[in-house]
Amino acid sequence: MKDNGEKLKERIVEMLEKHHEGLTIVELSRILSSHRQTVTKYILWLEGAGTVHRRRVGAVTLHYLKKEWERLRK
Repeated sequence: MKDNGEKLKERIVEMLEKHHEGLTIVELSRILSSHRQTVTKYILWLEGAGTVHRRRVGAVTLHYLKKEWERLRK
């Protein structure tokens, strides 16, 4: 059985799969109805695992699935 953290990580990945343009932490928090700090914790975990890529654009940081980011860069 999966704990809440695993479920949230899966939901983050699902949302990033649907939003190829990237999402901010605030957008993810709103979509997932989770606290911003909780989403940040799991985004950083997913980045460390090589699943998520972060990109700073002006004043915001966008998050992408790493495989999508690599496809966009080509």
